[in-house]
Amino acid sequence: MRPLFQGTLRTGPSQDRLRLPSVAQLFWLCGNLRAAPSAFRIIIAPMGTLPSAFRQSPHLRLHCVNVFVRDQDRSLRFFVDQLGFNVAYDTRVQSGERWVGVAPPDGAAILSLVAPKPDSEQYKLIGRSTQIVFVTEDVTAKFQEWSRRGVRFQTPPRLKRIRYQIPPAQNTAAAAASSSAHSAATATRTGMLLGEETPVWGGIVARFRDVDGNSFSLVSFDELTHAMEAQRRTVAAKQEAERRAAHELEIAKHVQARLFPQTLPPLTSLEYAGVCIQARQVGGDYYDFLDLGQNRLGFVIADISGKGIAAALLMANLQANLRSLCAHAQHQPDHLMRSVNKLFCENTTDGAFATLFFAEYDDSTHLLRYANCGHLPALLLRGDSSVTRLGATATVLGIFKKWDCEVGECHVTSGDILALYTDGITESFNRDNEEFGEQRLLNSLTRHRALSPPAALTSIIDEVLHFNFQEQHDDITLILAKCH
Repeated sequence: MRPLFQGTLRTGPSQDRLRLPSVAQLFWLCGNLRAAPSAFRIIIAPMGTLPSAFRQSPHLRLHCVNVFVRDQDRSLRFFVDQLGFNVAYDTRVQSGERWVGVAPPDGAAILSLVAPKPDSEQYKLIGRSTQIVFVTEDVTAKFQEWSRRGVRFQTPPRLKRIRYQIPPAQNTAAAAASSSAHSAATATRTGMLLGEETPVWGGIVARFRDVDGNSFSLVSFDELTHAMEAQRRTVAAKQEAERRAAHELEIAKHVQARLFPQTLPPLTSLEYAGVCIQARQVGGDYYDFLDLGQNRLGFVIADISGKGIAAALLMANLQANLRSLCAHAQHQPDHLMRSVNKLFCENTTDGAFATLFFAEYDDSTHLLRYANCGHLPALLLRGDSSVTRLGATATVLGIFKKWDCEVGECHVTSGDILALYTDGITESFNRDNEEFGEQRLLNSLTRHRALSPPAALTSIIDEVLHFNFQEQHDDITLILAKCH
Protein backbone atom coordinates (compact mmCIF):
# COMPACT_ATOMS: atom_id res chain seq x y z
CA MET A 1 0.00 0.00 0.00
CA ARG A 2 1.33 3.41 -0.92
CA PRO A 3 0.20 7.03 -1.30
CA LEU A 4 -0.47 8.09 -4.88
CA PHE A 5 0.53 11.58 -5.96
CA GLN A 6 1.09 13.37 -9.20
CA GLY A 7 4.46 12.24 -10.52
CA THR A 8 5.82 8.95 -11.79
CA LEU A 9 5.49 5.28 -10.98
CA ARG A 10 8.45 3.02 -11.69
CA THR A 11 7.35 -0.33 -13.04
CA GLY A 12 10.58 -2.28 -12.92
CA PRO A 13 14.34 -2.34 -13.44
CA SER A 14 13.94 -0.93 -16.93
CA GLN A 15 12.89 2.34 -15.30
CA ASP A 16 9.84 2.80 -17.53
CA ARG A 17 7.55 5.38 -15.95
CA LEU A 18 3.81 5.76 -16.06
CA ARG A 19 2.16 9.17 -15.93
CA LEU A 20 -0.03 9.38 -12.85
CA PRO A 21 -3.02 11.67 -12.39
CA SER A 22 -2.79 14.74 -10.22
CA VAL A 23 -4.13 14.68 -6.68
CA ALA A 24 -7.05 16.90 -7.65
CA GLN A 25 -7.97 14.73 -10.62
CA LEU A 26 -7.80 11.52 -8.58
CA PHE A 27 -9.83 12.97 -5.77
CA TRP A 28 -12.41 14.24 -8.22
CA LEU A 29 -12.50 10.86 -9.87
CA CYS A 30 -13.09 8.99 -6.59
CA GLY A 31 -16.36 10.87 -6.11
CA ASN A 32 -17.35 11.33 -9.75
CA LEU A 33 -16.66 8.05 -11.56
CA ARG A 34 -19.98 8.44 -13.40
CA ALA A 35 -18.46 11.30 -15.41
CA ALA A 36 -18.08 11.16 -19.17
CA PRO A 37 -15.77 8.37 -20.38
CA SER A 38 -13.76 10.83 -22.40
CA ALA A 39 -12.45 12.35 -19.17
CA PHE A 40 -10.45 9.21 -18.52
CA ARG A 41 -8.30 9.83 -21.54
CA ILE A 42 -7.18 13.12 -20.02
CA ILE A 43 -6.21 11.53 -16.70
CA ILE A 44 -4.17 8.52 -17.87
CA ALA A 45 -2.75 8.33 -21.35
CA PRO A 46 -2.12 4.86 -22.81
CA MET A 47 1.48 3.70 -22.47
CA GLY A 48 2.06 3.70 -26.21
CA THR A 49 1.25 7.41 -26.43
CA LEU A 50 3.76 8.59 -23.81
CA PRO A 51 6.47 10.77 -25.38
CA SER A 52 9.79 8.92 -25.65
CA ALA A 53 11.60 11.88 -24.08
CA PHE A 54 9.40 11.54 -21.00
CA ARG A 55 10.18 7.84 -20.63
CA GLN A 56 13.92 8.49 -20.90
CA SER A 57 14.05 11.44 -18.50
CA PRO A 58 16.13 11.10 -15.30
CA HIS A 59 14.39 9.43 -12.34
CA LEU A 60 12.22 11.78 -10.30
CA ARG A 61 10.33 10.73 -7.19
CA LEU A 62 8.22 12.49 -4.60
CA HIS A 63 9.85 13.02 -1.20
CA CYS A 64 7.11 14.11 1.20
CA VAL A 65 3.66 15.67 1.57
CA ASN A 66 2.63 17.75 4.58
CA VAL A 67 -0.26 16.65 6.80
CA PHE A 68 -1.25 19.27 9.36
CA VAL A 69 -1.97 17.85 12.83
CA ARG A 70 -2.62 19.13 16.33
CA ASP A 71 -0.41 16.73 18.28
CA GLN A 72 2.55 15.11 16.55
CA ASP A 73 2.92 12.33 19.14
CA ARG A 74 -0.74 11.35 18.88
CA SER A 75 -0.65 11.42 15.07
CA LEU A 76 2.60 9.47 15.04
CA ARG A 77 0.99 6.71 17.11
CA PHE A 78 -1.99 6.66 14.76
CA PHE A 79 0.07 6.19 11.60
CA VAL A 80 2.49 3.69 13.17
CA ASP A 81 0.18 1.66 15.43
CA GLN A 82 -3.07 1.77 13.45
CA LEU A 83 -1.95 2.10 9.83
CA GLY A 84 1.30 0.12 10.14
CA PHE A 85 3.52 2.90 8.79
CA ASN A 86 7.22 3.25 9.60
CA VAL A 87 8.90 6.25 11.22
CA ALA A 88 10.93 7.93 8.47
CA TYR A 89 12.43 10.57 10.77
CA ASP A 90 11.77 12.13 14.17
CA THR A 91 14.23 14.85 15.04
CA ARG A 92 14.47 18.36 16.37
CA VAL A 93 16.30 20.96 14.31
CA GLN A 94 18.45 23.83 15.54
CA SER A 95 15.49 26.21 15.71
CA GLY A 96 13.76 23.88 18.15
CA GLU A 97 11.14 22.79 15.65
CA ARG A 98 10.34 19.09 15.63
CA TRP A 99 10.32 17.25 12.30
CA VAL A 100 8.31 14.05 12.17
CA GLY A 101 7.76 11.91 9.07
CA VAL A 102 6.12 8.55 8.44
CA ALA A 103 6.22 6.30 5.39
CA PRO A 104 4.09 3.39 4.17
CA PRO A 105 5.75 -0.06 4.30
CA ASP A 106 7.27 0.26 0.82
CA GLY A 107 8.87 3.61 1.70
CA ALA A 108 7.83 5.13 -1.63
CA ALA A 109 6.90 8.51 -0.13
CA ILE A 110 6.82 10.31 3.20
CA LEU A 111 4.02 12.06 5.06
CA SER A 112 5.45 14.92 7.11
CA LEU A 113 3.35 15.45 10.26
CA VAL A 114 3.38 19.21 10.80
CA ALA A 115 1.95 20.85 13.94
CA PRO A 116 1.27 24.47 12.89
CA LYS A 117 0.77 27.31 15.35
CA PRO A 118 -2.88 27.79 16.39
CA ASP A 119 -3.02 31.30 14.92
CA SER A 120 -1.64 30.24 11.50
CA GLU A 121 -3.51 29.63 8.25
CA GLN A 122 -2.20 26.06 8.17
CA TYR A 123 -3.93 25.33 11.48
CA LYS A 124 -7.27 25.98 9.79
CA LEU A 125 -6.57 23.12 7.39
CA ILE A 126 -6.62 20.52 10.18
CA GLY A 127 -9.69 18.29 10.03
CA ARG A 128 -10.27 18.75 6.31
CA SER A 129 -9.69 16.62 3.26
CA THR A 130 -5.99 16.11 2.62
CA GLN A 131 -6.63 15.02 -0.99
CA ILE A 132 -4.11 12.24 -0.34
CA VAL A 133 -4.94 8.91 -1.96
CA PHE A 134 -3.46 5.61 -0.80
CA VAL A 135 -3.36 2.75 -3.31
CA THR A 136 -3.47 -0.87 -2.18
CA GLU A 137 -3.89 -4.23 -3.88
CA ASP A 138 -6.91 -5.16 -1.73
CA VAL A 139 -9.05 -2.35 -0.32
CA THR A 140 -11.42 -4.74 1.45
CA ALA A 141 -8.62 -6.53 3.32
CA LYS A 142 -7.01 -3.24 4.30
CA PHE A 143 -10.43 -1.87 5.37
CA GLN A 144 -10.99 -4.86 7.69
CA GLU A 145 -7.44 -4.70 9.08
CA TRP A 146 -7.54 -1.00 9.83
CA SER A 147 -11.09 -1.13 11.19
CA ARG A 148 -9.98 -3.73 13.74
CA ARG A 149 -7.27 -1.28 14.80
CA GLY A 150 -9.80 1.47 15.40
CA VAL A 151 -9.47 3.50 12.19
CA ARG A 152 -12.68 5.44 11.48
CA PHE A 153 -13.95 4.95 7.94
CA GLN A 154 -16.48 7.41 6.55
CA THR A 155 -17.65 4.95 3.91
CA PRO A 156 -17.19 1.21 3.46
CA PRO A 157 -15.41 -0.02 0.29
CA ARG A 158 -17.50 0.66 -2.81
CA LEU A 159 -16.98 -0.63 -6.33
CA LYS A 160 -17.10 2.08 -8.97
CA ARG A 161 -16.44 1.50 -12.65
CA ILE A 162 -16.77 3.34 -15.93
CA ARG A 163 -16.59 2.07 -19.48
CA TYR A 164 -14.77 4.03 -22.13
CA GLN A 165 -13.87 3.85 -25.77
CA ILE A 166 -10.38 4.04 -27.23
CA PRO A 167 -9.90 6.94 -29.69
CA PRO A 168 -10.11 5.83 -33.36
CA ALA A 169 -6.47 6.83 -33.96
CA GLN A 170 -5.35 4.38 -31.31
CA ASN A 171 -7.56 1.67 -32.77
CA THR A 172 -6.03 2.21 -36.20
CA ALA A 173 -2.45 2.12 -34.93
CA ALA A 174 -3.08 -0.96 -32.86
CA ALA A 175 -4.82 -2.75 -35.71
CA ALA A 176 -1.90 -2.07 -38.06
CA ALA A 177 0.50 -3.69 -35.59
CA SER A 178 -1.64 -6.80 -35.07
CA SER A 179 -2.62 -9.69 -37.28
CA SER A 180 -5.73 -9.21 -39.40
CA ALA A 181 -7.51 -12.11 -37.69
CA HIS A 182 -7.37 -10.45 -34.28
CA SER A 183 -7.17 -6.79 -35.22
CA ALA A 184 -10.44 -5.69 -33.65
CA ALA A 185 -9.85 -7.44 -30.32
CA THR A 186 -6.20 -6.40 -30.12
CA ALA A 187 -7.04 -2.79 -30.94
CA THR A 188 -9.44 -2.71 -28.02
CA ARG A 189 -6.84 -4.01 -25.58
CA THR A 190 -3.75 -2.05 -26.59
CA GLY A 191 -5.10 1.15 -25.10
CA MET A 192 -4.96 -0.45 -21.68
CA LEU A 193 -1.95 -0.25 -19.43
CA LEU A 194 -1.31 -3.98 -19.31
CA GLY A 195 -2.71 -4.81 -22.73
CA GLU A 196 -4.99 -7.66 -21.63
CA GLU A 197 -8.03 -5.99 -20.01
CA THR A 198 -11.50 -5.12 -21.27
CA PRO A 199 -12.17 -1.39 -21.76
CA VAL A 200 -13.53 -0.86 -18.24
CA TRP A 201 -11.78 1.40 -15.77
CA GLY A 202 -12.53 2.01 -12.14
CA GLY A 203 -11.78 0.63 -8.72
CA ILE A 204 -12.80 0.14 -5.09
CA VAL A 205 -12.90 3.28 -2.97
CA ALA A 206 -13.09 3.86 0.81
CA ARG A 207 -12.50 6.98 2.89
CA PHE A 208 -11.18 7.29 6.44
CA ARG A 209 -10.12 9.94 8.95
CA ASP A 210 -7.12 10.25 11.24
CA VAL A 211 -7.24 11.33 14.89
CA ASP A 212 -7.51 15.00 13.85
CA GLY A 213 -10.31 14.45 11.37
CA ASN A 214 -8.07 14.74 8.31
CA SER A 215 -9.65 12.60 5.60
CA PHE A 216 -7.82 10.28 3.19
CA SER A 217 -8.91 8.01 0.35
CA LEU A 218 -8.03 4.32 0.08
CA VAL A 219 -8.44 2.94 -3.43
CA SER A 220 -7.47 0.09 -5.74
CA PHE A 221 -7.57 1.14 -9.38
CA ASP A 222 -7.67 -1.77 -11.81
CA GLU A 223 -4.73 -0.95 -14.03
CA LEU A 224 -2.66 0.98 -11.51
CA THR A 225 -3.14 -1.80 -8.98
CA HIS A 226 -1.99 -4.39 -11.49
CA ALA A 227 0.99 -2.29 -12.49
CA MET A 228 1.82 -1.70 -8.84
CA GLU A 229 1.59 -5.40 -8.08
CA ALA A 230 3.86 -6.20 -11.03
CA GLN A 231 6.32 -3.62 -9.73
CA ARG A 232 6.10 -5.03 -6.22
CA ARG A 233 6.83 -8.54 -7.47
CA THR A 234 9.75 -7.29 -9.55
CA VAL A 235 11.24 -5.37 -6.62
CA ALA A 236 10.67 -8.31 -4.27
CA ALA A 237 12.35 -10.71 -6.70
CA LYS A 238 15.30 -8.33 -7.12
CA GLN A 239 15.67 -7.88 -3.37
CA GLU A 240 15.53 -11.64 -2.82
CA ALA A 241 18.14 -12.22 -5.52
CA GLU A 242 20.37 -9.56 -3.96
CA ARG A 243 19.86 -11.07 -0.50
CA ARG A 244 20.80 -14.53 -1.74
CA ALA A 245 23.82 -13.21 -3.61
CA ALA A 246 25.01 -11.31 -0.51
CA HIS A 247 24.46 -14.41 1.65
CA GLU A 248 26.35 -16.63 -0.78
CA LEU A 249 29.19 -14.10 -0.96
CA GLU A 250 29.39 -14.05 2.83
CA ILE A 251 29.62 -17.83 2.87
CA ALA A 252 32.28 -17.73 0.14
CA LYS A 253 34.23 -15.17 2.20
CA HIS A 254 34.32 -17.48 5.22
CA VAL A 255 35.18 -20.51 3.07
CA GLN A 256 38.06 -18.67 1.40
CA ALA A 257 39.33 -17.41 4.74
CA ARG A 258 39.74 -21.05 5.76
CA LEU A 259 41.94 -21.64 2.71
CA PHE A 260 44.61 -19.35 4.13
CA PRO A 261 47.04 -20.85 6.70
CA GLN A 262 45.36 -21.67 10.00
CA THR A 263 48.56 -22.87 11.72
CA LEU A 264 52.25 -22.02 11.35
CA PRO A 265 54.61 -25.01 11.14
CA PRO A 266 57.37 -24.33 13.72
CA LEU A 267 60.91 -23.40 12.66
CA THR A 268 63.93 -22.88 14.89
CA SER A 269 65.80 -20.35 12.77
CA LEU A 270 62.98 -18.33 11.22
CA GLU A 271 60.00 -16.36 12.51
CA TYR A 272 57.34 -15.58 9.91
CA ALA A 273 53.81 -14.26 9.38
CA GLY A 274 51.43 -13.45 6.52
CA VAL A 275 48.25 -11.52 5.84
CA CYS A 276 45.79 -10.96 2.98
CA ILE A 277 43.38 -8.00 2.92
CA GLN A 278 40.90 -8.43 0.10
CA ALA A 279 39.50 -5.50 -1.84
CA ARG A 280 36.16 -7.29 -2.17
CA GLN A 281 34.49 -9.97 -0.07
CA VAL A 282 36.47 -12.60 -1.95
CA GLY A 283 39.51 -12.22 -4.17
CA GLY A 284 42.34 -13.81 -6.10
CA ASP A 285 45.38 -13.24 -3.88
CA TYR A 286 46.74 -16.34 -2.16
CA TYR A 287 49.45 -17.11 0.35
CA ASP A 288 50.35 -20.30 2.16
CA PHE A 289 52.86 -22.01 4.43
CA LEU A 290 53.43 -25.66 3.47
CA ASP A 291 55.03 -28.21 5.77
CA LEU A 292 57.30 -30.11 3.35
CA GLY A 293 58.78 -32.41 6.01
CA GLN A 294 62.42 -32.93 6.91
CA ASN A 295 62.71 -29.46 8.50
CA ARG A 296 61.58 -27.77 5.29
CA LEU A 297 58.90 -25.13 4.88
CA GLY A 298 57.29 -23.91 1.68
CA PHE A 299 56.40 -20.22 1.29
CA VAL A 300 53.76 -19.50 -1.38
CA ILE A 301 52.33 -16.22 -2.60
CA ALA A 302 50.24 -15.86 -5.77
CA ASP A 303 48.08 -13.37 -7.62
CA ILE A 304 45.26 -14.75 -9.78
CA SER A 305 44.11 -12.80 -12.84
CA GLY A 306 40.75 -11.10 -12.41
CA LYS A 307 38.78 -10.20 -9.31
CA GLY A 308 35.81 -11.35 -7.28
CA ILE A 309 34.20 -14.77 -7.45
CA ALA A 310 35.99 -15.92 -10.62
CA ALA A 311 39.42 -15.14 -9.18
CA ALA A 312 38.48 -16.73 -5.85
CA LEU A 313 37.53 -19.99 -7.57
CA LEU A 314 40.83 -20.06 -9.43
CA MET A 315 42.64 -19.33 -6.20
CA ALA A 316 40.94 -22.31 -4.54
CA ASN A 317 41.89 -24.50 -7.50
CA LEU A 318 45.53 -23.40 -7.32
CA GLN A 319 45.65 -23.94 -3.57
CA ALA A 320 44.25 -27.47 -3.93
CA ASN A 321 46.78 -28.31 -6.64
CA LEU A 322 49.72 -27.04 -4.59
CA ARG A 323 48.74 -28.80 -1.39
CA SER A 324 48.07 -32.09 -3.14
CA LEU A 325 51.36 -32.04 -5.06
CA CYS A 326 53.80 -30.52 -2.57
CA ALA A 327 54.27 -33.79 -0.69
CA HIS A 328 55.77 -35.30 -3.83
CA ALA A 329 58.15 -32.44 -4.57
CA GLN A 330 61.16 -34.28 -3.09
CA HIS A 331 63.48 -31.24 -2.99
CA GLN A 332 62.58 -30.38 -6.59
CA PRO A 333 60.61 -27.10 -6.74
CA ASP A 334 60.86 -27.04 -10.54
CA HIS A 335 59.08 -30.40 -10.83
CA LEU A 336 56.39 -29.17 -8.45
CA MET A 337 55.82 -26.03 -10.51
CA ARG A 338 55.59 -28.01 -13.77
CA SER A 339 52.92 -30.25 -12.26
CA VAL A 340 51.00 -27.27 -10.87
CA ASN A 341 51.13 -25.48 -14.23
CA LYS A 342 49.87 -28.60 -16.05
CA LEU A 343 46.84 -28.97 -13.74
CA PHE A 344 46.15 -25.24 -13.77
CA CYS A 345 46.07 -25.25 -17.58
CA GLU A 346 43.72 -28.21 -17.64
CA ASN A 347 41.31 -26.86 -15.03
CA THR A 348 40.99 -23.22 -16.12
CA THR A 349 39.59 -21.37 -19.11
CA ASP A 350 41.70 -19.76 -21.78
CA GLY A 351 43.17 -16.46 -20.66
CA ALA A 352 43.19 -17.30 -16.96
CA PHE A 353 46.62 -17.21 -15.37
CA ALA A 354 48.45 -16.68 -12.10
CA THR A 355 51.76 -15.25 -11.00
CA LEU A 356 53.32 -17.26 -8.20
CA PHE A 357 56.39 -17.26 -6.00
CA PHE A 358 57.31 -20.54 -4.32
CA ALA A 359 60.22 -20.84 -1.91
CA GLU A 360 61.51 -23.89 -0.05
CA TYR A 361 63.39 -23.05 3.14
CA ASP A 362 65.59 -25.62 4.87
CA ASP A 363 65.62 -24.92 8.59
CA SER A 364 68.83 -26.88 9.09
CA THR A 365 71.02 -25.29 6.39
CA HIS A 366 69.23 -21.89 6.02
CA LEU A 367 69.15 -22.55 2.27
CA LEU A 368 66.33 -20.92 0.34
CA ARG A 369 65.46 -22.44 -3.04
CA TYR A 370 62.80 -20.66 -5.05
CA ALA A 371 60.83 -20.53 -8.29
CA ASN A 372 59.42 -17.17 -9.33
CA CYS A 373 56.68 -17.69 -11.94
CA GLY A 374 56.19 -14.20 -13.34
CA HIS A 375 55.63 -12.72 -9.88
CA LEU A 376 57.05 -9.54 -8.40
CA PRO A 377 60.62 -10.11 -7.14
CA ALA A 378 60.85 -11.13 -3.51
CA LEU A 379 62.97 -8.80 -1.41
CA LEU A 380 65.69 -10.17 0.87
CA LEU A 381 66.78 -7.30 3.13
CA ARG A 382 70.17 -8.30 4.49
CA GLY A 383 71.51 -7.54 7.95
CA ASP A 384 73.89 -4.98 6.40
CA SER A 385 70.90 -3.22 4.71
CA SER A 386 71.81 -4.47 1.25
CA VAL A 387 68.98 -5.94 -0.83
CA THR A 388 68.82 -9.13 -2.87
CA ARG A 389 65.97 -9.32 -5.36
CA LEU A 390 64.70 -12.81 -6.16
CA GLY A 391 63.47 -12.22 -9.71
CA ALA A 392 61.53 -14.34 -12.21
CA THR A 393 62.78 -17.83 -13.05
CA ALA A 394 59.76 -18.74 -15.23
CA THR A 395 56.75 -17.21 -16.92
CA VAL A 396 53.24 -17.11 -15.44
CA LEU A 397 51.19 -20.25 -14.70
CA GLY A 398 48.18 -21.36 -16.71
CA ILE A 399 48.86 -20.02 -20.21
CA PHE A 400 51.42 -22.36 -21.75
CA LYS A 401 51.11 -26.14 -21.55
CA LYS A 402 54.71 -26.48 -22.71
CA TRP A 403 56.33 -24.73 -19.83
CA ASP A 404 59.64 -24.92 -18.00
CA CYS A 405 61.00 -23.51 -14.81
CA GLU A 406 64.39 -22.81 -13.31
CA VAL A 407 65.24 -22.76 -9.64
CA GLY A 408 67.21 -20.04 -7.87
CA GLU A 409 68.79 -20.33 -4.45
CA CYS A 410 70.43 -18.24 -1.75
CA HIS A 411 71.38 -18.52 1.91
CA VAL A 412 69.53 -16.63 4.62
CA THR A 413 71.62 -15.40 7.53
CA SER A 414 70.86 -13.98 10.94
CA GLY A 415 69.13 -10.59 10.75
CA ASP A 416 67.92 -11.08 7.17
CA ILE A 417 64.27 -10.30 6.37
CA LEU A 418 62.42 -11.92 3.46
CA ALA A 419 59.40 -10.07 2.04
CA LEU A 420 56.95 -11.62 -0.43
CA TYR A 421 54.13 -9.35 -1.64
CA THR A 422 51.52 -8.74 -4.35
CA ASP A 423 50.97 -5.67 -6.48
CA GLY A 424 48.16 -4.48 -4.20
CA ILE A 425 50.98 -3.03 -2.07
CA THR A 426 53.31 -1.52 -4.65
CA GLU A 427 50.49 -0.27 -6.91
CA SER A 428 48.60 1.66 -4.23
CA PHE A 429 48.33 5.34 -5.22
CA ASN A 430 48.29 8.51 -3.16
CA ARG A 431 46.58 11.81 -3.93
CA ASP A 432 49.46 12.88 -6.17
CA ASN A 433 49.00 9.74 -8.27
CA GLU A 434 52.29 8.31 -7.00
CA GLU A 435 52.69 4.57 -6.51
CA PHE A 436 53.72 3.17 -3.15
CA GLY A 437 56.30 1.23 -5.12
CA GLU A 438 59.14 -1.09 -4.21
CA GLN A 439 61.36 1.62 -2.72
CA ARG A 440 58.75 2.73 -0.19
CA LEU A 441 58.25 -0.91 0.74
CA LEU A 442 62.01 -1.29 1.32
CA ASN A 443 62.07 1.90 3.38
CA SER A 444 59.19 0.57 5.48
CA LEU A 445 60.94 -2.77 5.95
CA THR A 446 64.07 -0.95 7.11
CA ARG A 447 62.12 1.22 9.59
CA HIS A 448 60.38 -1.77 11.16
CA ARG A 449 63.12 -4.40 10.94
CA ALA A 450 63.57 -4.46 14.71
CA LEU A 451 59.97 -5.58 15.18
CA SER A 452 58.76 -9.15 15.09
CA PRO A 453 57.26 -10.23 11.72
CA PRO A 454 53.62 -10.01 12.98
CA ALA A 455 54.20 -6.49 14.39
CA ALA A 456 56.15 -5.34 11.32
CA LEU A 457 53.40 -6.78 9.10
CA THR A 458 50.76 -4.68 10.88
CA SER A 459 52.84 -1.49 10.68
CA ILE A 460 53.62 -1.88 6.96
CA ILE A 461 50.03 -2.65 6.02
CA ASP A 462 48.88 0.42 7.99
CA GLU A 463 51.33 2.56 6.01
CA VAL A 464 50.04 1.20 2.70
CA LEU A 465 46.40 1.76 3.63
CA HIS A 466 47.16 5.29 4.86
CA PHE A 467 49.12 6.03 1.68
CA ASN A 468 46.20 4.89 -0.48
CA PHE A 469 43.68 7.73 -0.06
CA GLN A 470 40.97 6.11 -2.19
CA GLU A 471 38.98 2.94 -1.82
CA GLN A 472 41.16 -0.17 -1.94
CA HIS A 473 41.01 -1.46 -5.52
CA ASP A 474 43.21 -4.54 -5.29
CA ASP A 475 43.95 -7.31 -2.80
CA ILE A 476 46.88 -6.63 -0.48
CA THR A 477 48.99 -9.64 0.53
CA LEU A 478 52.31 -9.68 2.39
CA ILE A 479 54.55 -12.36 3.92
CA LEU A 480 57.47 -11.47 6.19
CA ALA A 481 60.11 -13.92 7.48
CA LYS A 482 62.97 -12.95 9.78
CA CYS A 483 66.04 -15.09 10.43
CA HIS A 484 67.25 -15.32 14.04
